[in-house]
Amino acid sequence: MFAGASAQRTSVCTRTSQALAQRWRRRLVHLRPPCRHDALQQRTLATSHLKDESTRASLNVAVLGGGITGLASAYYLAQQLPKAHITLFEGTSRLGGWLHSKQIDVGTGKIVFEQGPRTLRPSRPNGWVTLDLIRDLALEDQVLMTSKESVAAQNRFIYFPDHLVRLPGPGSSLLNVFFSLFTEPLYKNMLSASLTEILKPVRGNLDDESIGSFISRRFRSSLADNLVSAGIHGIYAGDIYQLSIRSIMPFLWAAEEAAKSVTAGFAGGWTLHWPQDTGLDAEWAKAAPPSDTIQAIRNSSVFTFRKGIGQLAGRLETKLRESANVTTRLLTRVEELQLEQVEGVPSISLVARSDGEVTCQPEKESFTHVISTISGKALNNIVRPESGLSTLSLTPSVTVMVVNLYYSNPSLLPARGFGYLLPRSLAFDQNPERALGVVFDSDATIGQDEIPGTKVTVMLGGHWWDEWIAYPDEEQGASMAKAILQRHLGISEEPQAVHVGLQTNCIPQYTVGHHSRMAQAHEALKRFNGRLRVAGNSYTGVGLNDCVRSAREVAMGLVEGRDEKTGLEFFTKDYAPVMRQKKD
Repeated sequence: MFAGASAQRTSVCTRTSQALAQRWRRRLVHLRPPCRHDALQQRTLATSHLKDESTRASLNVAVLGGGITGLASAYYLAQQLPKAHITLFEGTSRLGGWLHSKQIDVGTGKIVFEQGPRTLRPSRPNGWVTLDLIRDLALEDQVLMTSKESVAAQNRFIYFPDHLVRLPGPGSSLLNVFFSLFTEPLYKNMLSASLTEILKPVRGNLDDESIGSFISRRFRSSLADNLVSAGIHGIYAGDIYQLSIRSIMPFLWAAEEAAKSVTAGFAGGWTLHWPQDTGLDAEWAKAAPPSDTIQAIRNSSVFTFRKGIGQLAGRLETKLRESANVTTRLLTRVEELQLEQVEGVPSISLVARSDGEVTCQPEKESFTHVISTISGKALNNIVRPESGLSTLSLTPSVTVMVVNLYYSNPSLLPARGFGYLLPRSLAFDQNPERALGVVFDSDATIGQDEIPGTKVTVMLGGHWWDEWIAYPDEEQGASMAKAILQRHLGISEEPQAVHVGLQTNCIPQYTVGHHSRMAQAHEALKRFNGRLRVAGNSYTGVGLNDCVRSAREVAMGLVEGRDEKTGLEFFTKDYAPVMRQKKD
């Protein structure tokens, strides 16, 4: 998981029992003694000389965190630096982090329950990076695509004020769209707000603003509370009056300044271009044409895998097991991380404690480089205060309860589609459970299950639970989910299978000021001389595609010997996005 990833000590002290040592060894993904470098080996050259083969062979890289970002980072490093040694540290007993797919036997066949992400968008550029990884892993034949003509792609809903409202999109007739805009309370004042927004004055000297404040200022609060809050519930499970417009909706933020209006930005064909995408575009331009399968996935609405999204993490884990230069360690926690000098050359030392190790003093291990994919808050907790990374501790996270339900009756849903989201403006008596949304999995991920039926997932909590000191247990969570389905969809049948999972601190919240805080952290990381870099959902995006992209960027930055690459350089002026207007 992203939180709690760490390293394992290199020897067992005499006070540790033989049985405990054997338990540690059984829990290792594979057992290989840690590399011990003498002083000469530890005197690696600066990363700017990584093109030298002897320097590459002397690299000893630690990757903290065994979630999707850590797995992908280790994979890219292993592929590009076959003579280096890579150690992947994970604080729990399993790899994959929030990617957790479970196959459930319901008697007449097996079904797939997703506790984390369930579908991926193939959108460019980050989605294409994930597709390149899928191709490298030979997983194309395991992909399940949802076409743009499917009911899941064309029917997405918001529940307001007491019924499902279909959102305009593919397959919507112009007549139905206009009828809905003028009759549904969900869209109250939307048209007039869009027309008058073009006349609103642009912001002053604001460095950032909350999504809720921005939408209310440019349009109206009803648009923020109804439509926008629902969409944010589906991605961040967060509060629009806390989350940053600049970090989460950068086009809207940039459009106000460049086009003097968000409406004018859309109408005028303005687009936002990111400098870091230039290199990717050049790579793809030179690359061989994609296979028919990859091209088909690119043209789909969303996609997943036959055994769930966890299949991607599983294949990465298998590849790392097969790599001679990768060691994976589980059930350990890093307690300290600091920059040191070995005969005048920078290195990173880790102090880690294995699961169950209480009385032993863990040994210090040295690495030439560390890539941290654990949460920013967890990283700040293990570095010295003078490191200047305290801004990383200011990124909070939300907790989400995920309830999967399966019904043998395939005709339970009153509407077909991807599912529905719940806005913050929904009356309390319509949502006392504080749900965020419901996914119609039997429509959204067709082909995963061996038997027909109705499969749904109810998501509870998020920012609604920010002040809670205790959460519902599994039985309470199942009851809450069933109550929501009965109230909103009229489903009163008992499910044949239920699975409840509490994902504690699973989604980082990019609150107002996130961009500036990350820029400060970038400057602090530069003090580590390229030896410590970060990637993952605490920084540049919470989606799986974002995590894979960040893993690739940070790994390739190390491979290319670029000391200025910290993983947070995208928050500096050199990487500021540029708004461009399409010319006729």
